[in-house]
Amino acid sequence: MKLFRQLLVVPLLAACTVVPALAQGYPERPITLVVPYPAGGSADILARTVGQKLSVQLEQPVIVENKAGAGTAIGARAVAEAKPDGYTLLLGTVSSQAINPAMSKVGYDPVKDFAPVSALASIPFVLVANPGVAYGNVAELIAAAKQNPGSISYASAGPGTSNQLAGEMLASAAKIKLLHVPYKGSAPALGDVLAGHVPLMFDLQTTSLPNIATHKLKALAVTSSQRSPLLPGVPTVAESGLPGFEVSAWFGVFAPARVPAPVLKKLSAAMARVLEDPALAQRLRDLGAEPDARNAAQFSAYVAEEAGKYAAVVKTAGLAP
Repeated sequence: MKLFRQLLVVPLLAACTVVPALAQGYPERPITLVVPYPAGGSADILARTVGQKLSVQLEQPVIVENKAGAGTAIGARAVAEAKPDGYTLLLGTVSSQAINPAMSKVGYDPVKDFAPVSALASIPFVLVANPGVAYGNVAELIAAAKQNPGSISYASAGPGTSNQLAGEMLASAAKIKLLHVPYKGSAPALGDVLAGHVPLMFDLQTTSLPNIATHKLKALAVTSSQRSPLLPGVPTVAESGLPGFEVSAWFGVFAPARVPAPVLKKLSAAMARVLEDPALAQRLRDLGAEPDARNAAQFSAYVAEEAGKYAAVVKTAGLAP
């Protein structure tokens, strides 16, 4: 019996020494950062900017690989199914980790199949209106919608996109009925708002700013929890009478679930140093994004909260798969 116990203890002790050793040597080769979008977009630019800084911290190349398709599901699923050794990471977004899993069968669980490494940045939406509409703020919009239910429409980049769900959240919170007009992308949707064919849209701050500055659009509210530094005179939706309202296009770095804890800790520490870089913070702001310094634990809780929130929005709006 004593010999049996000794034989059992030896492999257990050996296993306990493997994980710390793995972390000490990590990383020993290049790391792949998967972006579930085509090259050239905001997520891709963000990934390449952060990847360059992360490679300096980890002293290994960080290779950005674009795996677009199925509304981010292809890239996200590839990382969920990758070997959990810290050499394959995902630039995850609100779409890949919260909205798409609520809308369709994507083949992965946004919470159980990933280990959040670090938050990265967020871009708020702006509720913009064509200058020709009568209402100039959220309260006036709600009053007009209640007076003529279903008469006010809003544009989106398509069914199930974050700007459609922002409209559904507004309608639900304010107890009003809005007419959704889907387009094949944000650009044509915004074009019709500018032309006056559709009065409203929740548009990313990045693309709204130039049109707001030239008075081609008027900003009714921003969807972040606090006012945007780039639009300090524009109130949030929450302070416009709908407390708790928050929608943003957020970004973060994820590893596959079951990645060894020491490796995850090393990655999170490296990302924390990356986000402390003032040059990176300024670069993110130049892109219209606000740096997000939440650590892995805080970000993990936030992702779970967002996944639950959008699942509820989709169910309430009758958009379930």
